[in-house]
Amino acid sequence: MPVEMVVQEVLTALIVGATFVGLAFSPLARALGNRIMHGKVQLRGAGSDDPRVDELADEVSVLRRQIGDMHERLDFAERMLAQARDKGALGPGMER
Repeated sequence: MPVEMVVQEVLTALIVGATFVGLAFSPLARALGNRIMHGKVQLRGAGSDDPRVDELADEVSVLRRQIGDMHERLDFAERMLAQARDKGALGPGMER
């Protein structure tokens, strides 16, 4: 058997082995292993028994709404400044 073929087979075996090791430690393999070992795990959803979870969910929704409102105001302010700059209403500004 020529040396080139032996080297090629060894490299092929190393690449295949490294691929299997990489897949074995991937998040997908971990999730599949957990599913096999523990079965289907019920996800925590809106039907939680803990009232603190409901309170926190409400608070998060309020905060999200406030952030959305602030984002809209920021966009508006940026548009107004851009329009004023285009019209020359802001002046030249300070030189550095």
